[in-house]
Amino acid sequence: MQIVRVALDVPLPTLFDYTVDDAVVLGQRVIVPFRRSQLVGVVMECVMFSELAVEKIKPVVRILSDSEPISSKLLALLRFCSEYYHYPIGQTVIPALPARLRSDKPITVKHEYHYRLLDGAPPIDLIPQRKTAARNMVKMLALQPCNLQQLKTVALTASAQLKWLIEAGWVEAFEVNPLACLPRMHCFANAHKLTDEQQQVVDAVTQTSGYRCFLLHGITGSGKTEVYVHLINRVLQTGGQVLLLVPEINLTPQLEHYFLSRFPVATLVSLHSGLSENERLKHWQQAQSGAAGIVLGTRLSVFAELPKLSLIIVDEEHDASFKQQDGLRYSARDVAIFRAKQCGVPILLGSATPSFESYHNALNGRYEMLKLTGRALADANLPEIKFIHSKQTVMVDGISEVLLREIAHRITRGEQSLLFINRRGYAPVLMCTECGWLSDCKNCAGKMVLHTKDQRLRCHHCGYQIHVPTLCPECRHPELLPVGSGTQRVERVLIDRFPEARILRVDRDSTRNKRTWEAMRSKITANEVDIMVGTQMLAKGHDFPALTLVGILNPDSALYSSDFRAAEKLFSQLMQVSGRAGRADKPGEVLIQTEFPDHPMYRCLQQHDFEGWAASQLAEREMADFPPFAFQAMLRAEGLVEADVYAYLNMAKLAGVKLNHPVEIFGVVPASLARRANHVRAQLLIQANSRRVLQQFLRVWQPGLADLASNKLRCSLDIDPLEF
Repeated sequence: MQIVRVALDVPLPTLFDYTVDDAVVLGQRVIVPFRRSQLVGVVMECVMFSELAVEKIKPVVRILSDSEPISSKLLALLRFCSEYYHYPIGQTVIPALPARLRSDKPITVKHEYHYRLLDGAPPIDLIPQRKTAARNMVKMLALQPCNLQQLKTVALTASAQLKWLIEAGWVEAFEVNPLACLPRMHCFANAHKLTDEQQQVVDAVTQTSGYRCFLLHGITGSGKTEVYVHLINRVLQTGGQVLLLVPEINLTPQLEHYFLSRFPVATLVSLHSGLSENERLKHWQQAQSGAAGIVLGTRLSVFAELPKLSLIIVDEEHDASFKQQDGLRYSARDVAIFRAKQCGVPILLGSATPSFESYHNALNGRYEMLKLTGRALADANLPEIKFIHSKQTVMVDGISEVLLREIAHRITRGEQSLLFINRRGYAPVLMCTECGWLSDCKNCAGKMVLHTKDQRLRCHHCGYQIHVPTLCPECRHPELLPVGSGTQRVERVLIDRFPEARILRVDRDSTRNKRTWEAMRSKITANEVDIMVGTQMLAKGHDFPALTLVGILNPDSALYSSDFRAAEKLFSQLMQVSGRAGRADKPGEVLIQTEFPDHPMYRCLQQHDFEGWAASQLAEREMADFPPFAFQAMLRAEGLVEADVYAYLNMAKLAGVKLNHPVEIFGVVPASLARRANHVRAQLLIQANSRRVLQQFLRVWQPGLADLASNKLRCSLDIDPLEF
């Protein structure tokens, strides 16, 4: 009798023993009985003996053989995540898989059509000159068979042209297994000549042997993406696979189309939460089989199966989106570094404003620093950054007259302007002018935001919403005024000031529908928009040649934050959005409205001096004993009863103190949003001077936390927290 130890998606930090009669391998999916139901699990170990009595061990119900087992390397990676982040092994392994692999429904691989030239196909000169799309498709098919997605990179009307070519007897369709690795000729399209700095970066990465972590510090517009393209080209030439991680789901369609245009016959798949279950399964299996040469995705794609992994690239490595904030609270960047070391391959972390942790590691030699100090286009220069003292100028609903005049100049010259404000909605709050009532959320410690389009007050934390009241709920006074500005209010001001201008608002509210953002981006690129109003969706990864003016509204709030990383995040965000201006041959200008134009952070920003800003901040953090000079873990709890939350955290603190480990345990404090969705929230911070010391403490302390917690509380342990 063989015993298998199975990972199940249940909140228990253990594997579960089952007997099995048939042959089974590690990583195979199985269906097992668990309490009164049946669950899909993954075989993690095969053993001969169990601590349980034989009669208590239940048999495996069914072995699922409709997909390839999970590789031993991926299982090892998931084990590491479970141990490092102190999260149940089953709830680490199972959610890492596509939803279809977590289901007991049979999985079938659908064949797809590819197209190839028939023997005796006529020379391309016989195709009429007016059929440019068909001629381009024949050129591509002459290299190798292609699928419809690949053909659309050279012809948007590929479907119609294929029908014509097939009827003419020149092309035929044939079915292939999408998981099969087709023999193909490598093709690198539109190869750009690299600058000397770019070539040095490519050479440094490609000439390394085995694992090495590189930090690519390149200013905005320096051509980091072109470096990625050339590195990917080198990997594809050797038959390897590349994993490219990006922070935002909105960046994946744009990059997917770009990389397909550069590698028209390569197999590229994307992995992100916007895919359907079937799409994600198909793409995951194409990566698992080795058929996909390029895997592009958000943080969840760090767990993709990649048998030929040769290079990992993390774009915008500083971005907080790489940190998962629920469930397994992992950092995709850090997991990617561990994976690169595990597989013995290089990893490149790219950013114009690296995280201070990565920058510190590069300064002390743990990572290798690579730099791009100039913009890729010879005629493009960094934008000039100026400040508008908001207390000393005339303002029109939160926008200065100076900024409005500059926008008018751009419209006259046929150039584009971007107004950046990191708050959607019309106004952050509604206020009664008589009694001072504010639109507080009844469920949260935050305010409800005014949205004028549907005349609602909406909480962005818990989703609670009500119709805008006509009278003050407290004193029944009729005069309620919006206070502050959001994207909708800025858009309204611009429409009133520039009625003939083409204005586009880009935020989460305006891009809810699928494909909406892609259509918006196409309009911006085609210079069919005069003024953009947007949140951080517009701050990074976009190249709009006609954009020459960026106006930044209300950035000062982050300077008041209790979060020690707030200034770092603000500098990064402002540097990113400023970098959208002047990326082509037209000079760019950035106008920042602020009450503190002499603040050191703004001065470093004006001089594009990341090194100076980082040096001053790292010196302060070293004095204060903050990361990267210390290592932290945060225990969080939330519940309906405040006394229960604080009692649990104080008991956890006392239990930690009794262990007498060389760690610092701070006092229990409210979370930054002390109440959300009617739940009181508080937290307990633990800090150590080394990662090893912190992990040793957590391994002893964390198992006892479950015994202290009430069923009425939601508790989580966050290793290397980013939110405070």
